[in-house]
Amino acid sequence: QVQLVESGGGLAQAGGSLRLSCAASGRTVSNDAMGWFRQAPGKEREFVAAIGWSGSATRYADSVKGRFIISRDNAKNTVYLHLNTLKSEDTAVYYCNVGASTMHLVRAMDGGQKVFGSWGQGTQVTVSS
Repeated sequence: QVQLVESGGGLAQAGGSLRLSCAASGRTVSNDAMGWFRQAPGKEREFVAAIGWSGSATRYADSVKGRFIISRDNAKNTVYLHLNTLKSEDTAVYYCNVGASTMHLVRAMDGGQKVFGSWGQGTQVTVSS
């Protein structure tokens, strides 16, 4: 199974930016979709963004569309999430995972699909207003 390690979180002011990274190990993920999820205190884990294997297909949750950008580097087995125009409601632990397609990852949180990787520790993003 794919192991995932997230990094890059921290404390940011509202309106600021952060860049998260997620490195996969165990096998190459260059033929898989990769995605980001987040879990705020007291809430269920939710889908944030996903990117197809080539990088040309992306999907975003409505709450982050136009503010977050997902990208990937297949040579490094890594996916990134650029968080821009941060809001206090973006405060959460951010996780990444792997799936067959971007829609697979969208459906992973409603139980429709199972992700391919083991959930990592996540990286904490805290936005102060």
